[in-house]
Amino acid sequence: MDDGSLPSRVRRWARSVKRDVVALWIASRDPRVPWYVKAFCAAIAAYALSPIDLIPDFIPVLGYLDEVILLPPAILLAVRMVPADLMAEFRAEADRRSERPVSKIAAAVIIVLWIGAAGLLLWALWPQPSTG
Repeated sequence: MDDGSLPSRVRRWARSVKRDVVALWIASRDPRVPWYVKAFCAAIAAYALSPIDLIPDFIPVLGYLDEVILLPPAILLAVRMVPADLMAEFRAEADRRSERPVSKIAAAVIIVLWIGAAGLLLWALWPQPSTG
């Protein structure tokens, strides 16, 4: 039984955020949702469900910046963009699903971004032969 304490409220909030992410993932595939809302929902859900973060968690402070500061408002905006009756349906479906989907495409995109950034950094820092 929840006692209304801060830890139990945080747990309830975290569960509802997880459910909403799955509901957004479902919304991104539903033909009744406008295409631009589907695109936004797909991007938010893919990033939230990706096993790889754009900013790795081991980087102090910045590693959790996206999960704590950037992702919740983006999820809230996406939820508000989906028509309320459809969102209720998607939340009910998300509650029924037991497994959390993982976005392999988002993971691949983030890996490519990191490889590209590493390549650019190496190119910029690689010693250039002196001419002259």
